[in-house]
Amino acid sequence: MLVLGIGNILWADEGFGVRCVEALAARHRFADNVTLLDGGTQGLYLVDQVRAADVLVVFDAVDYGLPPGTLKRVLGDAVPSFLGAKKMSLHQTGFQEVLALADLLGGAPAQLLLIGVQPEALEDFGGSLRPCVKAQIEPAVALALQYLAGLGVQPLPGAGEDRPGASAAEAAEQRPHPALDLGAYEAGRPPPEIACRDGDARVLARLVTRDAAASRQGAGGEGG
Repeated sequence: MLVLGIGNILWADEGFGVRCVEALAARHRFADNVTLLDGGTQGLYLVDQVRAADVLVVFDAVDYGLPPGTLKRVLGDAVPSFLGAKKMSLHQTGFQEVLALADLLGGAPAQLLLIGVQPEALEDFGGSLRPCVKAQIEPAVALALQYLAGLGVQPLPGAGEDRPGASAAEAAEQRPHPALDLGAYEAGRPPPEIACRDGDARVLARLVTRDAAASRQGAGGEGG
């Protein structure tokens, strides 16, 4: 069984899938037949892991055409069509191809669940999840646990980084690199007044001045 989060945490709500699998890994451990994987934007590089799975659960940001922050689960053969509903990023098209290639090679998972959220913002490099999307991480994790429970899969008793007696090494294995941890990532982003997110007016002003000067020079040359 493979529980996979895909997306790009550097582009706002695109990071939803990755943040979901991080949250699941931080709180729970499973038997060896269950793999939790941050698939990021690896695309076709995920085909071997997908082919090896009988059951695949995918977290992702998906354009369902619904209000931002809407959580929706899709089962079975309908999953690829929703993954390709709109090309929001390279990883999404790539993962649709992963499923098609796995099927072509005779190794597509027998059972497939997509847990997706409707994004609010994508084109915000360095941004984090919008509140309405971030609020769906826990419900998404709960849906995954419910689905796995229906297949007879339960987290190991007492597992999770907060359990008494958990070693620092065990806890570290369940977390992303410290610089990419959700809290650290959000706290480390400069405010917009320091790092403008829509184009720095100081730079744009210089460009306008330069272009105006070039135009004047060009006009003067033509007149001579």
